[in-house]
Amino acid sequence: MFESIYVGLTGLATFSRNLTVIGNNVTNINTPGFKASNLLFSDLDYRDQVGAGVGDVGTRVLFSQGQLRQTGNPTDVAINGSGFFILRDGTKTTYTRAGDFQFGSDGILTSRETGARVAALSGGALEDVSIADAHAIPGRATSIVHFAGNLSSGGTSADVSVTAFDPAGASHALKIAFTNNSTVTPRSWLFKVSDETGTVIDSGEVRFNGDGSIATGFESHTFTFSPAGAASTQVALDFGQAGGFAGVTNFSAGTDSTARAKSQDGFAAGGLTNATFNSDGVLVLTYSNGQTRMGAQLALAFYEATDKLTQAGGGAFENGAGLTPTIGGANSAMFGSITAGSLESANVDLAQAFSDLIITQRGYQASSQVISTANDMIQQLFDIRSKQA
Repeated sequence: MFESIYVGLTGLATFSRNLTVIGNNVTNINTPGFKASNLLFSDLDYRDQVGAGVGDVGTRVLFSQGQLRQTGNPTDVAINGSGFFILRDGTKTTYTRAGDFQFGSDGILTSRETGARVAALSGGALEDVSIADAHAIPGRATSIVHFAGNLSSGGTSADVSVTAFDPAGASHALKIAFTNNSTVTPRSWLFKVSDETGTVIDSGEVRFNGDGSIATGFESHTFTFSPAGAASTQVALDFGQAGGFAGVTNFSAGTDSTARAKSQDGFAAGGLTNATFNSDGVLVLTYSNGQTRMGAQLALAFYEATDKLTQAGGGAFENGAGLTPTIGGANSAMFGSITAGSLESANVDLAQAFSDLIITQRGYQASSQVISTANDMIQQLFDIRSKQA
């Protein structure tokens, strides 16, 4: 009879532990990258085919992927597919699906959850993701200006404005003044290059074929640009490929010309305005001058036996079993892709959790009823003995 009480007690203890596990799942519904667990029930030893109750053999972590939720924070990242982010804190290495990262005052990317440093790939080793030396980039002098549009054969002149940068990154407004020279040389245009003071600093000629394309030998023109207070540089004016129509043309289009400077390769100095990651997990830095730079690539780890990982809090997992992970980058081999500005939500199934709560409550009540019934039966034995006395 007393054995029945012990059996009931095992039920109370095990269902109580199960309530803790379910409660932990439910309360972490908003924890990024959280992985739900369930308690594994197991019947206890038998004697003469009579069981000794119920216990548990630990919890099992469910590594199914949670939904990706947009946050708008450019350094938040989520893995769409397989893999774990690698976090390093001194000599300790942990793994996580929670990509709520931030750059600290030292420029190092860390986890908001644990403060550990996020690892990046560097050849065959791991390194920190850092923007410490990337807060600004120097300017670059203009070396080539690409032209497009039409110098109408019926026109007489055309002025084209060009913004050029010196080696210090300062911008200068140049003017290219084209003059139709066809009365002297068929399909010829002369041009003068003037600086921002109006001083002519160079001149040249561009000629066209009968079909309006650039003639051979007149595809480009190079001049020396020597702005005050800056070093001299060579600037090439690119009018297009000989015989082609992608650059400047010489079609008949009335008297209006549409020639323009399509692009140039110089830029001013710029400050860092945004840091995020592309789908390969590569750091993308954007600067105020419109330039972008690519940085380190986030390192990902893959485990075939994820059930061997143990939860360490803060959304992190430890490799206590000493498994050897596969290290790589997103969109390669077995690894998923990276979605920036998003976090992976917890994979807790609330409907299942609430169903489990009901079952756990009923199991606890039933176990307590076993104890109550056994107690009543023992009391009846005491009552019989007292009557006999």
